Amino acid sequence: MEASIGMATIKAAILGFGTVGQGIYHILNEKRDELRDKLGIELEVAKILVRDTTRERVPGTAHLLTDSIDDVLSVKGIQVVFEAIVNEEPAYSYLKKAVEHKCHVVTANKVMFAKRGLELQELAKQNGVFVGYEATTAGGVPVIKTMKNILLVNDVTRIQGILNGTSNYILTKMRAEGWTFDEALQEAQNLGYAEADPYNDISGQDAFKKLMILSALAFGEQPDWADVEVIGIDGITSEQVKEATEQGLRYRHVAEVERLSDGKIIAKVGPMVVDKEHPLYPIDDVFNAVTMETNYIGTLTLVGPGAGMYPTASVMVEDYAEIIGKRAGFVVTI
Repeated sequence: MEASIGMATIKAAILGFGTVGQGIYHILNEKRDELRDKLGIELEVAKILVRDTTRERVPGTAHLLTDSIDDVLSVKGIQVVFEAIVNEEPAYSYLKKAVEHKCHVVTANKVMFAKRGLELQELAKQNGVFVGYEATTAGGVPVIKTMKNILLVNDVTRIQGILNGTSNYILTKMRAEGWTFDEALQEAQNLGYAEADPYNDISGQDAFKKLMILSALAFGEQPDWADVEVIGIDGITSEQVKEATEQGLRYRHVAEVERLSDGKIIAKVGPMVVDKEHPLYPIDDVFNAVTMETNYIGTLTLVGPGAGMYPTASVMVEDYAEIIGKRAGFVVTI
């Protein structure tokens, strides 16, 4: 009797089940048939790691919930871990364990990845697995993927970006509607763009973490964090915005990093007034943009939605499709 060749079932886990974690779960379910057709695999969410296993956030997931990473990694055939936890720990410890367990990992955790990303990628290399981190920077803008391709041939000398949608939304409304900073922040919170505690967004810390991830990718290293000046947007007044507008200029909150000719890497994050020749001039609302200066292509700007459940979750699933493709030696687009 011939053995029938069944479809490979790949077991996945989701760590953290907030907005992004739930987005991943929904996309994996909705795209199940497409993933099966394109990749020849059945992807099954086998475990969801949460702090409180008594709270079923998505109907029909109660049986998948666990609060133990060992429980997750003991699943037979577990091959990929999607991580959408907020802080550096326990996220890093969990991913380190997963990588040592020979699991691919896909993360959206910029706080952890800014600090431990190079280390995690080195560990993954030693264990023969991949780390996907497109979702850590600029939500739905495929900046990591694009930059990796560009870096195969080009050197990137400087990166400038609008890396925080909330700040950009606030500055846009202050200009277009004449609102004060506080009014614009309030509206951003009402719309769910800003957290209840908006400190990371408006202080520039969120953009700084994303910038450090881009620095590590472009230059293989980061500047000393203590040397980077990070200024938020909370000091910008309506009068300043009005004055700039009258001169045909716009305030943008810009994160930039560059490698000087002597090899030194310098970075800064802060408000900047740009004219209409500048690639970041037209980027309004919650959009993110990254401008890269390269030696062969010249200047390239990528623009897209910076936040939200589905942009972030979808790039995580795409990261995984790319990992599977690399494994099998083909390219996949979803």
